[in-house]
Amino acid sequence: MGQQPDRLDSVCVFCGSSDAAEPALLAAAATLGRELARAELTMIYGGGGVGLMGACAIAAHEAGGKVLGVIPHFLKEKERRLDVVETIVVTSMHERKQIMFERSDGFVVLPGGIGTLEEVVELLSWRRLDLHVKPVVFYNPDGFWEPLFKLFQHTVDHKLTPASFMDSWISVDQIEDIVPALRGAQPAGADAAPDAVQLT
Repeated sequence: MGQQPDRLDSVCVFCGSSDAAEPALLAAAATLGRELARAELTMIYGGGGVGLMGACAIAAHEAGGKVLGVIPHFLKEKERRLDVVETIVVTSMHERKQIMFERSDGFVVLPGGIGTLEEVVELLSWRRLDLHVKPVVFYNPDGFWEPLFKLFQHTVDHKLTPASFMDSWISVDQIEDIVPALRGAQPAGADAAPDAVQLT
């Protein structure tokens, strides 16, 4: 079974990359960036300067926080790589997700589109397979993620997924509750994180 990190030093943020996102969501992402910086948590993210991920990373950087981006070479222009933060350029999406997973002690899921869905479903599938027990927190403003949660419950109802899977994440409605939720999921005296596991 996957082991839980003994402390929370870095947080991966999965979120949308669309500049057309609602202003309230962009503002919430920026608030999270500042909250991560204030909590002295390294932000790990997809490396772009667009959409919610750009808003979060820029705010974290401007607030004095440490930010690490991981971006595939073919997305450097499309997602406007942020040159002001440390960035690892990789060759594939699989490599991007592997590094983001390995470098992160916990995960935050902000509203996003199909890319965010793909990332979080894979992350939760790894959780289902006991490859990790790192905390996962969804920011769920106005019930944004409820359709996804209902789909997960649908698979449970049809006995395709164990009921315990529904305890694999925490959902919060306020951006200020994300960091406390992550920290609250860290039990005292937890085992140290294991060596990297090849997941994809």
